[in-house]
Amino acid sequence: MTSQVIVKKQKLDNPPFKIHYLGDRVLRQSAKRISRVDDDTRRLIRKMLQTMYSADGIGLAAPQVGIQKQLIVIDCEPDNAATPPLVLINPTIKKLSKEISPFQEGCLSIPGVYMDVTRPEVIEVSFKDESGRPRTIRATELLSRAIQHEMDHLEGVLFVDRVKNQFALTQELTKHKFSPKAVNHIQS
Repeated sequence: MTSQVIVKKQKLDNPPFKIHYLGDRVLRQSAKRISRVDDDTRRLIRKMLQTMYSADGIGLAAPQVGIQKQLIVIDCEPDNAATPPLVLINPTIKKLSKEISPFQEGCLSIPGVYMDVTRPEVIEVSFKDESGRPRTIRATELLSRAIQHEMDHLEGVLFVDRVKNQFALTQELTKHKFSPKAVNHIQS
């Protein structure tokens, strides 16, 4: 991680961006590739990190803050100042494991709602980092899940679209004042 995008892992009273919530059409649009990684891109990354930390999140995709770019920031250890966040620009999943498992997910765009989602356990993903260098990593456990979750946002997909138990989902969404009609169920 370059010093150009390092930010303090702290909550801000006024984060740079407003997070959009389930029901907002901006969350359903596909993001566009970033053609050039430059200082504007790094400024955007810094602001996204500040917004994510301010919301107590571990991941944030640009569409969640109304920016239709293929950019994701992730920090699975937000309380550990020594671990840098991961920045993924134009990410592409190269491999998915056959092994899948359910795990409870939540989302900054659907606060308070936590439901089980089944995803591949291990992925290999290629992307550009904050310096524009191509990288490929193998991700497991929480990092694998976070990358898949955030990459869904780049395609206009939210984790609730992948929830199998629609009855429980409807109850949970209604309890937190979200419309179940905003869900686009994905058949798998």
